[in-house]
Parts: sequence; C-alpha cells; structure tokens
Amino acid sequence: MAPSADAALATAFHEEWGRVVATLIRRTGNWDLAEECAQEAFVEAARRWQAEGVPRRPGAWLTTVALNRALDRLRRAKRGAELLEQVARDPLTTTATDQTPMYEPPEEDADEIEDDRLRLMFTCCHPALPLESRVALTLRTLAGLQTAEIARAFLVPEATMSKRLTRAKAKIAGAGIPYRVPPAHLLPERTGGVLAVLYLLFNEGYGASMGDDLIRSSLCDEAIRLARALLQLMPEQPEAAGLLALMLLQHSRRAARVDAHGDLVTLEEQDRERWDRPQIDEATELLQATMARGSIGPYQLQAAIAALHAQAPHPDLTDWMEIAGLYALLEHVMPSPVVRLNRAVAVAMAGDPDGGLAIVDDLAGDGALDSYHLLEATRADLLRRRGDLAAAAVAYERALSLAPTEPERRFLARRLAEAGGA
Repeated sequence: MAPSADAALATAFHEEWGRVVATLIRRTGNWDLAEECAQEAFVEAARRWQAEGVPRRPGAWLTTVALNRALDRLRRAKRGAELLEQVARDPLTTTATDQTPMYEPPEEDADEIEDDRLRLMFTCCHPALPLESRVALTLRTLAGLQTAEIARAFLVPEATMSKRLTRAKAKIAGAGIPYRVPPAHLLPERTGGVLAVLYLLFNEGYGASMGDDLIRSSLCDEAIRLARALLQLMPEQPEAAGLLALMLLQHSRRAARVDAHGDLVTLEEQDRERWDRPQIDEATELLQATMARGSIGPYQLQAAIAALHAQAPHPDLTDWMEIAGLYALLEHVMPSPVVRLNRAVAVAMAGDPDGGLAIVDDLAGDGALDSYHLLEATRADLLRRRGDLAAAAVAYERALSLAPTEPERRFLARRLAEAGGA
C-alpha cells in the first residue's frame, strides 16, 4: 500500500472505528454483525485506497461500505425482513454498490445527543451488566481495542476477557437493552461505568498496552471529546468534571513525553516549556470549581495529583509530600494495587526511599501485579536512586521482559545498561 494510503487507513481506524460500529449497531441492532462488517470495510479500504486514492471523507466511505455489507448479510441470510425494510427507508441507506462510497449523514433528532458513540457507551454501561463487562465491551466496540489490549488493562488473561465480552453481548441481546442515552432520572446509575470507560480509554491512549508507539493521541482525543459531551449532559456531576480535568492535565504533557525518535522521556526529564499551558489552565480552573463543591471522588483526587506536577516549574520543586498524602487518600477511597504502587513512588520521592521499597515488596508478595512491568520498573528506579545498582539491574531485566511497547523496552534497556546489566 502506498504510504499515504497506509497512513490514512491507520488514522481512519483510530478516529472512525467507533463511529462506524456505533452507526451500524444503531441501524441493525446486531453487535457482532456491526463489528464484522466494520472490519470488512477496513479490509476493503486497504485494497481500494491504494488504487483509487483516499476518499474525501474516509469515515463516510467506511460507514457506507460497512452498512452495505451488513444489508447484504441480512439479505443472504433471509432473515430480518422487517429490520431490512426499516433500514432501507433510512436516509443513511444507499442503493449503490461499494463503488459509490459516499453518503450524506442524516440529521439526528434535536432532542437527542447527536453522537452515536455516546449512545453506544450508555448502552454498554447498562446496570444489568457487571461493571468490568461494561467497561470492556465499550473499549472493544467503541474504541476498537483488541481483546488482548483490554485484558492487559484489566490485568486478566485474554481468554477470560474474551468470555466476558461474549457474555456481555449476549446479555444485551437477551435483555433487550435499548440503544440510547437514558432519561435524566436514570443517568446516575450509569455514571460510574461511563466514567470508567472514559478513564480506561484515555489510559490506553496515554500509555499504549502494546505496539511501537507509547502514545495513541487519537484515543486520548476521543476520550476527552466524549468526556466533554458527558459533562455537558451532566454539568453538576463532580466526578465527570474531575475526570475531564485529569485527562487535560495528563494530555498537556504529550509533546514532551517522547523525544524526536519516539523514545520515552520521564516526567523529571521532560522539557516543561513544551507542556500545553492553556490546557493546564483550563483543567486547573475546572478542578478548582468542582472540588469547591465538597464532594470529592477518586478522579478529582487524581486530577489534584496531576495538577501538583503541572504547577511545579522544576522537578525539584514538586510537592511530593502533598502528593503522597493525596495518594494515601486515593488508596482509601479507591483501593487498588496500581494506586498503591504510585503511592510507593511518592513516599520514596518525599524522602523515604526505604518506605517506598517496602510498599513495592508488599505488592510483589501478594502477586496482584506479577505481570505488570511497572512494578519491577518502579523497584529498579528506587534501587537505582538509592545506589544499589546490582539489585536495580536485576529488576530492570525483569521489567524489560514484561514491557509491552517498544519505547518502554528501549528505555528500560538503556537504564539496564547504565546500571551495569547486560
């Protein structure tokens, strides 16, 4: 494939997958059919864009091809006649073949949120589903993450995640869960799942679970866009505001997190002049306003931690004592081994390296983070700072064997060499 077509297809996947699948689900009601036909549309694009050129509106092209494939499947299967008639009346439907890849999207009802992806997210986050299934299903369907990527985000085996996704789809079909944004009085019971989806979607973009790139900016941008839409829908929800502030603060550092070669740059080594100050200012103002309401949750606490980093003009001026205190509070309201690992770093950086290492050792002992490369990377870094290079090298070797992305592997290999390892 020509480089321009190849790049366009990669961009289209990251930016359009969720739109295509969400539209097909709304039009057909069949989740598996929507995903399969979306995949076929991208395969068709890979074949045709090289020869015919990249269409002016790649998302529209992909949606039309995918929808035509779905309609053909329904026709060939000789089922869904009523649904087929309904879809055929919709302005989205085209009678042309794949050789006519463009269409004009229909106008949405002004009383509804004009975003299929937001509808899809709320459908996935129905309270009839277990919370982890809600999050996993949305990441798979909306963001196009592979099952292996989602499994890594949840720290579970891929086979376990595959079964979880299958059960979630079956539950939606069997229970007749509607594809819509719920009425206002039902929004609160869905909020936790939607926030968790956005959080994990952003995290997968902020630190990819696999591949050649550390950052998948399109996923971060999508999570931020959806977080803004959610906050507009629920302006009085403090955790929605806290999550948006957290995303903005984290994403403000994107330009400084990798160098010209795509290699990882640690927080303390980043050029803070490259941080996006308008984004930091927006997030800070949003965070101050929502925390003033007095109902403080885990997303606001994480945003407060990120704000302390953003406010430090130099790494040595970071208020690590305050950060350690916020992590202790976060661990109280949202216990998790990853939060505890982050608290270990803050404790060590606040002047108690032995205390930080003790927390890391406790985490290693309970086995919850056995396959998590950042546990060993954290141990290695704390040992390096303490001057124990031999022990640090051993930990770097273990972290290197577990690291999921090429930038992280290159970074850990450099650190290992500096510690005197192989």
